[in-house]
Amino acid sequence: MNRRQFLMASVTAGLLAGTVKSAASKPAYQEKTMALWSDIPPGGGGPRGKLFISPKGNVSNIVIPTLTILTPSQPNGHGVLVAGGGGYRNIAIGLESRPAAEWLVARGYTVYILTYRLPGEGWKDGNLVSLQDAQRALRIVQQYEKKVSVLGFSAGGHLMGMAVLRPHFESYPPQDTLDQTPIIVDKAALIYPIITLEKPYTHTSTHNVLVGKNASNEEDIAWSVQTYVTPDSPPFFLVQADNDPIAKLQNILIMEQTCQENHVPVTLYRYPIGGHGFALGKPNTPAAAWPGHYEEWLKNS
Repeated sequence: MNRRQFLMASVTAGLLAGTVKSAASKPAYQEKTMALWSDIPPGGGGPRGKLFISPKGNVSNIVIPTLTILTPSQPNGHGVLVAGGGGYRNIAIGLESRPAAEWLVARGYTVYILTYRLPGEGWKDGNLVSLQDAQRALRIVQQYEKKVSVLGFSAGGHLMGMAVLRPHFESYPPQDTLDQTPIIVDKAALIYPIITLEKPYTHTSTHNVLVGKNASNEEDIAWSVQTYVTPDSPPFFLVQADNDPIAKLQNILIMEQTCQENHVPVTLYRYPIGGHGFALGKPNTPAAAWPGHYEEWLKNS
């Protein structure tokens, strides 16, 4: 894809997604989609063709990384960057990102749904591409919002954790003046996230995609979220089911302990059952309580 084709595709994506949601004559929110990069993303490469959307709303074959912005009729000045999971093989927009975004925008938050590049889709910068997109997205959000927080699910929780905790890491050469903006995040919410890639928690797709099955201990540490917690880290809100077979319970306990050791405010909600991928929580299950707690935490902590 040359520069002209890329820019034309970016405009088309924005036009197709830019709609206004309305109830009677009053819009509940406005929606538009923008490309993260004004030109070809850092490193180049990547897939060709159309975005693939599964029957469940999982997306892959991401040629153009984007932000889909949902703006309420009365914004409260707080923007939330939302990243769905999918093991860095796809992104659970339908199950996680979209429902969470609509829940947040109904409460006055401006929401930025991140469709990030997937490392296994032929990008020349390999395992850095998702983090590049997350850092760029945060810089964009900061332009428009007084307060910025993130909400990530599963592998999206891993991505948001890495982006928030490594604000000074230069994952890509600056593309324009925006990339000289420091990354500052006020709060971070991670829902059944992949935290550690260290042994014995090397079974996840996140681990296999980012560092590979035969990664060294040094690589596992370098791609583990807890490695980068410092006393300057923002407050964290964590949610986990004890019987999660993918993001094992120890993930969340490691993150909680690391935050406590660094005197970082941390709030953890654990549920005895729920498994993995419960999103906003199935009705009449214990995990369905977490969005209410999250709402209070966003307002008050």
